[in-house]
Order: sequence, then C-alpha cells, then structure tokens
Amino acid sequence: MTATLKRSIPFLDLAAASRELAPRIEAALLRVARSGQYIGGPEVAMFETDWAAYCGARHAVGCGNGLDAVTLALRACGVGPGDGVIVPAHTFVATWHAIAALGARVQPVAVDPVTMVMDPKAAAAAIDATTRVILPVHLYGQPAPMDRLLALARDTGLKVVEDAAQAHGTRFRDRPIGAHGDAVAWSFYPAKTLGALGDGGAVTTDDPKIADRIRRLTNYGATAKYDAVELGINSRLDPLQAAVLAVKLRHLTTWVARRARIAGIYAEELAETGLVLPVTLPGTDPSWHLYVVRHAHRDRLAARLADAGIGTGIHYPIPCYRQGAHRGIGINRQALTQADRISETVLSLPMGPHLPEEDARRVADVLRAAL
Repeated sequence: MTATLKRSIPFLDLAAASRELAPRIEAALLRVARSGQYIGGPEVAMFETDWAAYCGARHAVGCGNGLDAVTLALRACGVGPGDGVIVPAHTFVATWHAIAALGARVQPVAVDPVTMVMDPKAAAAAIDATTRVILPVHLYGQPAPMDRLLALARDTGLKVVEDAAQAHGTRFRDRPIGAHGDAVAWSFYPAKTLGALGDGGAVTTDDPKIADRIRRLTNYGATAKYDAVELGINSRLDPLQAAVLAVKLRHLTTWVARRARIAGIYAEELAETGLVLPVTLPGTDPSWHLYVVRHAHRDRLAARLADAGIGTGIHYPIPCYRQGAHRGIGINRQALTQADRISETVLSLPMGPHLPEEDARRVADVLRAAL
C-alpha cells in the first residue's frame, strides 16, 4: 500500500494575496489600463496619500523600488561623497549599496544580539567627524529602538533615515513605523508584507522640504518639464502598481494580525527546543515579515525541512562586507565578525498571512523531530 504524501509547504505563497483579492485587483488594473494615464496621475497620488496616512506621516513620495528609496532619502538628507552613514553590519546588501552609490562611507555597527536590529551603543561608539546619518534597519519586521537612536541623533546633530523595507505595519511605542526619523524608505517588492505585482518603493517623511526634494529627484531633478535644476534620476512608482497597492493596503492590518498568529504558533510550539527564537520587546509590535530562528546546525535543519517538503530561506547567507561590491571595508571588526556568526545560523521559516495554521504546526513538528 503506497503511503500518502503530505503536500508541500512553500516558504511563501506569493500568489495567495492576488487570489484572495482577485476581483478588486483585476478591476484596479483594468481601470488604469483604460485611463490613458500611465505615468503618475491620480492612482499614484491617491496611494501616496493613503500610505502617508497609514504610516502616520505627513508626506509620501513613490519611487521605482526600495533601493532607490533609501538612496533618495539619503540624498534628500544631504549625504554625499565622503560622508559617513552608520548602518547595521547585518542587513540586506541594498542598504549598503545606497550609501556607496552616493560616494559615502559605510560605517557598519553591531546589532542587538536578541533583536538583530541596530544597537544604539554600537552606533554611538562609531560616530566620527564624517558621520552625517544614522540608518537603522527594521529587519525582519522587528522595529529598531527608535527612541534611543533619535536621542542619539539629537545629541550629535545627525539625521536619521530608516530602512523600513521589511516593516510595513510594524509599530514602535504605539506609533506606526513611518515618521519617527527624518525620512523612511520603503520597498513594495512582491515578497514584502505589502507587496506590489512588480517593483515599487516610497519614502515617507514629516518634512515638506525632504518630500519636495525627493519628488524632484525622482523626476530627473526637474521642477518643471524640461527644467532640471539638479542631477536626478528616473524612478517613479508605476500607476498599475499603485492601484494594486491601494487595494492591498486596505487589508494590511488584517494580514499583519494573521502573521502575528503564525508567529505565536511558532513561539509556542518551538519553545525549549534549543532554537534561538525571535523576541518581542515591550512597546513593540513587529509585523513579522519574516520569522527567523537561529541554530548552530542551521543547514542540517533546513535539509530536514526540505526532505519533508517544507521551504525555508536564509536572510542573509553572505554578510554585506564579504560580497564583492563591499570587500575592503575593514573597520569595526567586532561588528563584521558578529555578522559572520549571524549569517551562519539564521533560518527563516514559512511565514505569510495566507499560511494555514496547521501548516505552521507541521513545520514545528518537523523541526522538533530534527533537533
């Protein structure tokens, strides 16, 4: 008698949101296709307004992708060649790329060993005469300690630019991430907690001057057609993507709550297993973009899950400083060594608002058996 095979569990079902909202998304796409307005226009303006409101910010400016969002935010805050930007040693490489693209200095610092977001003490120790900006990353949907980082910035006269590419719906001290710092960069890459059907990004801010400059920079540096007052780029949020994001935004709070339930199942089922589990600190509400555990034998556990038909991810397997684009950054060896240790032990479990709870329990069962 042939044993019944259990169905596989993907790391992330990207199409699930589109299936849930199919009629509304299809109507939005058709509306844009029939409008004749394919660059900018009311769809983009409406989403920018709605996204700013969701984030508790006064302004939102759409752009082409998350990398552009970080780069534009840094430029709007005055970062240029030779300026130092303090950034976590453990993050996605785009955060470092944005700094280097401006000719600025990457100043990597250690992260908190519990939350894996920027350690304010490490940031304070790294400030030197070149430093202009502190760039915390709300990694995996865990908020950075913005109260301490903002106090540090005030005391030292620095700007704060937040990389919130993984923090849609994250809250810190009863406020949504989106306007704590001078500027906040977002990605709407399809796998994000609020994802488009392609690339997209935005910057939120309370500062009208920063918003105006970013809007100008995204449009060739022009204040009017054919009048470029500075060197800008072409980085616009597509109205098709804006229309889709507007539909999904109405469900983001519900989807974040679903993610929290999955995280709660993992926390309950994997307690006292020897895995290092994520920790929710008082006063924070993570959006659980990823559920990342740590273990010395990460690769073996990932292989056991794969044998059971369960997908996983590694965020991130190669530290930024070891990647070719950033080799040669030899400062702050302690922070870089910590990034090595983290990259060797992190394992991202299946997570998403459409992951069935029974699937999350099955993931936990397989993990417990493998430990």
